[in-house]
Amino acid sequence: METLFKEFGFKLRYEKGNFRTGACVLQNSKVIVVNKFSNLEIKIQSLIQILHEIQGDESVLDEKQKSFYQIIKQTQLSI
Repeated sequence: METLFKEFGFKLRYEKGNFRTGACVLQNSKVIVVNKFSNLEIKIQSLIQILHEIQGDESVLDEKQKSFYQIIKQTQLSI
């Protein structure tokens, strides 16, 4: 997933923070901050949720990444 964000032009940072979810997008910037104190499941769910919300340009992805991205986009989360 980290590679997908990188290909879409996002910078992914792992920081401590006072936010509820495992990750957040900083006000219209291409920086995603992941709460490093969240457990792995919350981090993954948060990143999947962000991938659902952003409009990624699939043309920058190779075939393997496109397949993975399509699977993530079809994933239904129950947070």
